[in-house]
Order: sequence, then C-alpha cells, then structure tokens
Amino acid sequence: MAKIGINLVTGSLQKDEIIVGIDLGTTNSLVAIIHPETKKPIVLKEHDESSLVPSVIYFDEYGNPVVGSAAKAYLETAPERTIFSAKRLMGKTYRDLGNASLFSYKIIDDNTDSLVKVKVDDRFYSPIELSSFILKELKLRAEHILKTPVTKAVITVPAYFNDAQRQATRDAGKLAGIDVLRIVNEPTAASLAYGMGVGKSDDVQTIAVYDLGGGTFDISILRIVDGVFEVLSTNGDTYLGGDDFDKCIVQHWAEQHKITFEELSANKILTQGLRLKAEAAKKYLSDSDIYEDELNGLSLILTKGEFELLIEPLVSKTIDCCNKALKDAGLNKSEIDNVVMVGGSTRVPLVKHSVSEYFDRKVNDSVNPDEVVALGAAIQADILAGNNKEVLLLDITPLSLGIETAGGLMDVLIPRNAKIPSKASRQYTTQIDGQSGMRISVFQGERDLVKDNRKLAEFNLTNIPGMPAGLPKVEVGFLINADGILTVTAKELRSGVEQRIEVKPQYGLTDDQIEKMLMDSITFAKEDILQRALAEARTEGEQLLKTTENFLQKNSALIYNDELLQTAAGMQALQLAITMEDKNLIQRKIEELNDISRPYAERIMDQAISKAMAGKKI
Repeated sequence: MAKIGINLVTGSLQKDEIIVGIDLGTTNSLVAIIHPETKKPIVLKEHDESSLVPSVIYFDEYGNPVVGSAAKAYLETAPERTIFSAKRLMGKTYRDLGNASLFSYKIIDDNTDSLVKVKVDDRFYSPIELSSFILKELKLRAEHILKTPVTKAVITVPAYFNDAQRQATRDAGKLAGIDVLRIVNEPTAASLAYGMGVGKSDDVQTIAVYDLGGGTFDISILRIVDGVFEVLSTNGDTYLGGDDFDKCIVQHWAEQHKITFEELSANKILTQGLRLKAEAAKKYLSDSDIYEDELNGLSLILTKGEFELLIEPLVSKTIDCCNKALKDAGLNKSEIDNVVMVGGSTRVPLVKHSVSEYFDRKVNDSVNPDEVVALGAAIQADILAGNNKEVLLLDITPLSLGIETAGGLMDVLIPRNAKIPSKASRQYTTQIDGQSGMRISVFQGERDLVKDNRKLAEFNLTNIPGMPAGLPKVEVGFLINADGILTVTAKELRSGVEQRIEVKPQYGLTDDQIEKMLMDSITFAKEDILQRALAEARTEGEQLLKTTENFLQKNSALIYNDELLQTAAGMQALQLAITMEDKNLIQRKIEELNDISRPYAERIMDQAISKAMAGKKI
C-alpha cells in the first residue's frame, strides 16, 4: 500500500479537485478515495501505518489538540484531558446521556436544550468542535499522502442519526475547512462498498445491512435493481455499540471487587484503566475462551460465557431493531437475499451468531468491517464527481417530521422512512379572531405528543391580516434535500405573507456562527480562556455567598460570636473580590471563606446527627 500512496499523486488527481470519502467513527475514523488507475475504492494510509485514525483528542497544557494514535497514549495518563467517543455526544443534551460515569473527562450540564459541553482546564468544547479536530486530522493526513489540497468530502453518519446530529456533522466539517457535499447513511455506503448493484442487472436484490460500531447501531433494508439503491426502511439506536459492551465488562469487574459507582466517578484513572482493559478483553474473547489480566492489584478475569451473558440483552436489542425494520419494509426474513455486516463490533462471535440465526442464513463479512463504510463513501464521492453514472442512491429519512398543533400534538408532514429528497405541505388556520401571527414549531420523532419528541426549530409567521378565526389559510411546507437537511416554509395563501427557514437545530451552528468561531478562536483565544475562567469563578463565589448566608440565618444561635465576625469579614472580602477582574483573587477568597465556615458547619452537622440518632440503635 506504500507504493499506492506514491502513485496517487500522479495523473488526474494532480489536476482535478479530489472529493474524499470520510467515515467519522466513534472509535476510529478513516478517509478513502477512488484509485485513479484501478478505479477501485481504497483507504488512505501511509507506508506501514494503520488506515484507522483513533477518534481520540488530547489537549496539552496549552490547549493544543493532538489527534489519533498519539492522543490515545494519554487515555490512561491524562484521562481528564483526553476525549474519546465524541460522536456519541453529537446532537445530544446532557439528559440524553444518562449515566456518563465512564467518560473520564468532564461533561458540563448547562441545563438547556443546547449541546453538552466538554470542559478541559478553562476551555469549553462542543462535540461539533471536537469532531472538527478529528476531521481536520483526516484532511491533513489525506493532503500529505496525496500531495494536493483536500477541501471537499462525503461524510457518513448512522442511518438513525436525526436532523440535529446530521447538522452537527455538517458543522464539524465546516469548522475543519471541509465542504461537506453529501451526508450519506453508513449502511448505504457499506452496500456500495460490497459492490452490490454495480453494473446493469435486472435482478432485484434485497439486502439487510447490520451496522454495529463503537457507539451506534442501525439496520437498513435496501432494494437494489439496475444500479438503483432504494432504502426501504431503517431502525436502530444511536446510543448502542461496542462502548456499551465495554461498559458491561467494567461494571462486572467493579461489582466483583466491590467498587462503587461513586468511586468509579471520582477515580477517572481507575475508570479509564478498567475501560481500556475491558476493550482488550472484548477483542481477546473473539478468539479465546478466557481473558486474564490485572490492574493496580485488581485481578481481572472474564470468560467468554460470562462476556456473552453480559452483552446478550444489548445484542437482543439490535435483533428487535431488525424485526422492526423488516416490518416497516413489509418483508419477511425469507425475502432477504444478503445480510451484510458492518462495524468493528460485528467481530464479536455472539453478534455474528445472533444475526445469522435471526435471518436464518450465513452473514456476509468478506469486506473489512472497519473500512467498508469509508470505501462506500469514496464511491459516493465518485458519483458526485460525475465519474460514476451507473449508481443512484435513494435514501430515506429515519424519523418522522412535523409541527406542533393545538393541545401539544405532533402533526406529521413527512413520515419516517419517506424517500429523500422529499416534499410535503399541509394547510392550517387560526384559532382566534383577528389573530395576526402563528408560531411554527418543528419537531422530529414518533410520539403523538411533541413533548416526547425532539424540537428542531421554531419561527413566527407574522403580519397575517386580521380575519375571523378559521378563515386564514396557512400552508406549511417541508422540503428535505439529499443530505436529509430540512427547509420549512409557511405562507398565508390569501395575503401572500410568507416565512422560510432552513432548519438549523439549536444543536447546530449557523454559517455566521461558524465563521465567527473560526475567527474568534484565532483572535481571542487567550482572552476567551481568561474571561471564561473569571466568569466561572464569579459564579462559584456568588453561589457560596448565598449558601453561607442561608446557613447563617438558620443556625446563627449555634455559632459563636467570633465565628460570626470572621464569617462576615470573609463574606465581605469575597463580595469585593467578585467585583474585580482577578480570577485568582476570587478563588483565594472562596477558599478562605470555606476554611472559616468549615469547622462550625461540621460541628452543627454532628450535633444534628447526634440529636436525630438519640435513643436509636444501629
């Protein structure tokens, strides 16, 4: 493959602009192109290095990101500064994450519906920014191998990614300096890589693509005829993958050694060490019956049987998704001609056996499951470049799209599994006489009530002429482009008043925001760090003042006079520090006030416990 890396700089690649295919994965990412001579997709790699770039980012003490294998080395030694599985955070709120204890880095909950934030030192990063660092590394890697600029790409996403997650992926590409020409579903890309449907044929092939990666799972049913790939249905879970297998093993070992959840949460080095050992055990047990190792004196033993028992509920969930996808496609298992396996987690024997048993046929895993999606993305890039006219992709939208109507109900305009590009419209009217405006709230999901679905956007149609209720006719139109990105229009037909937006979910970024972020990250990097740290210190100080004041009001009779005087002086000093522009001064005054209040706070708590326990036996 080293030879290919040299040969790629010759011929048409030197003259024409290259469109690369990128698989932005949870565990590993990679980039692929169509070889100019063989016209076959190949994954780019340099000399004897792996084609896989670990999706890991380490931030050094100056805040500079290091990506890939070099960053992976810091997972154990600097877990709080080393980010992994960023893809699992894309388009997610903190509430979506549930138990985030196995993340060794700090995830901030700002209690809103915006993206979760990751904190490293005094810097805050969104999953979009984190993913952009990985994409930038892939871009540089491709440019170094091809000896030519790379600015255009096709990026794959799980088929079950919602609009927010797709938009977040596109935004990450922009931040990395990549023009994302198309967002393609991973199962569709995989079927391309297997060469299915390539070449003219009247035979109809119906295939199931089972895609289980590090962080996501989806199953897609495709019909292929005469070079046309039609996705019939898709189902899955964007929070189920090999990472969850690792988590099961960690919890199993933690229970064996009586390590509590609180201890795991507090000791990030231990948690990360266990997670890495669990990952090693998972891989080892694909070919062996027992895994034995140790970590900090802890004996780590796991048999193949124990492992399969631990992950069986997760594998069963994927089979349930397969059942739903078949039902949505209106097909029986016997009508599936081929079952294609995609993603590194499909190497687990129990997964392969369960899928084979469910579909009652041998699965197809002849192409490297780690590389197959990137290879398919390269083929799609070749199609967009106009070099391959034999294949046409007809993808679908994975979740229903609609608007909120009276009573908080979800009115679906485009149902899930609808072909994209897709267009739909519906007419609505006013509920109040003389109503001059209408709020259009766009949601995505399968529940009847909008509160159970995901809000994507909201805008107001204003200046509707005053008319009796029920007379205005407002037509709301949805248009999904080939990337699955939604545009919404609202028009009052009698007056012609119209409003149009491209849905940029609160999880995504506007073009202006992207541009501003790029500029600000360069211009105000140092100032941003200082200002954020100062704001954080002020918030902490204000919270401490309120807490201390409330405690004094409730317990003043139990506090000595000299303690009250010292506390008042400490509070006054902290209040003054908060008005100044010195983060270190504020933090120093916070510590001083804590030192003053700690002795009497502990004394009062001890008294309260003694009183509560009086006369009781333990």
